[in-house]
Amino acid sequence: MHGISRRTFLQTASASAACAALWNEIPRLFANPLGLPLGLQLYSVRDVLPKDYDGVLHQLAALGYREVEAAGFFGRSPSEVKKSLDSAGLHCVSAHYPLAQLLPKVDETIQFGKDLGLQYIVCAAPMLKDPSRVKDPGSRAARESMTLDDWRWNADQFNHIGEKVNAAGMHFAYHNHTPEFLSANGVLFYDELMKLTDPAKVSFELDCGWATAAGQKPVDLLTRYATRIKMLHVKDFKMGSGATPLPTPPSTELGHGVIDYHSIFAAAKRGGNIEHIFVEQEEFDMPMMEALKIDADYIRALPA
Repeated sequence: MHGISRRTFLQTASASAACAALWNEIPRLFANPLGLPLGLQLYSVRDVLPKDYDGVLHQLAALGYREVEAAGFFGRSPSEVKKSLDSAGLHCVSAHYPLAQLLPKVDETIQFGKDLGLQYIVCAAPMLKDPSRVKDPGSRAARESMTLDDWRWNADQFNHIGEKVNAAGMHFAYHNHTPEFLSANGVLFYDELMKLTDPAKVSFELDCGWATAAGQKPVDLLTRYATRIKMLHVKDFKMGSGATPLPTPPSTELGHGVIDYHSIFAAAKRGGNIEHIFVEQEEFDMPMMEALKIDADYIRALPA
């Protein structure tokens, strides 16, 4: 250390340490490699959120999550939700609704979203054109029984809702599970939704986990529909070893399952249209916040 006094060295070292600490905190705010704030779908904490709304939100913020996507508001008003989010340093940018709930309350839902400051209203479950033809129209079996005509009817509803949502200054999107990747007469239902929905009115939120469980490759979907897919759900599953994918594979922490998010994020980065990503874990076999920390750390560690 020729030419540098001990005092100067210690001052420089302290400044360097402070800078290093600051830079170490920056990755907590963003999800690599897309450079987006780290988001969480609040369905992940559905069992504890109603019991301790403010406390759970603060715990999520402490893990580095900065955006959230709602799956119900538990009777709270937009102002009450916003107050809790602001206190935790979180921003709710999107909210999920099944079509059966959305259709009869479109205007009310739009006003709620506008008051809350949402960017997206998302339909997370389709419905039968004629719900009376099945015993339980909200069941998985009912969704899997949907015909091409049902999906075409849903696309028409999405266009109408999307027009209203857009007029209110927000965006409308559709979120997949697995039935969208069934087909009839050689037509994949997901492709038909893309074909029949107006790109100016309807965007898509790709659930990479459910698409994979349905036998699809998210990389291919992100490549084929780069301009339509605006948001990602990021989750992992432990798939079965058989040739046929499990209909409901066990959920696990990111990086502990079979889904290759390195290639998925690379495809998303090439497309350049992803605006938000949301971690979602459906089940836990360890303490919830410990698992969600593993998920957050995995996303932050993905190479750019």
